[in-house]
Amino acid sequence: MTKNELKNTPFFHMVNPDELEGITDYATWLEAILHNPCNVWEENGELFLIEIRQLVARVNGLKIEIYSNEHPPPHFHVKSPNVNASFTIDNCELLEGKAGNRDLKKIKYWHSYSKDLLIEQWDTTRPTNCQVGAYIEP
Repeated sequence: MTKNELKNTPFFHMVNPDELEGITDYATWLEAILHNPCNVWEENGELFLIEIRQLVARVNGLKIEIYSNEHPPPHFHVKSPNVNASFTIDNCELLEGKAGNRDLKKIKYWHSYSKDLLIEQWDTTRPTNCQVGAYIEP
């Protein structure tokens, strides 16, 4: 996405600061950093801006999130009082955690209609140094 396209989304903090022009761009960029779920990570003396997690949806008491800078394969997390699990974006396979049959059915049903949204959210939350990178259809 271009800088101007990102300006109209919750992801303006992902713009390279070298692309900012004028005080309005800098103010908008700083506001995005301060008000989005971001963190600054330092590695080998270099600073990285990392988006910690992106809420994708809330479905019948289930909170569906994608975290940045994750391990392979591309996946999403589901949390509720009864569920703490992660599933592959590709086919909604349970990777870690536990979920009862009733919640599993809800998650799989939601996934069948929302895979494109998960892929979009996965791709837009990858930091430049993410070990997994963008989603690639297997």
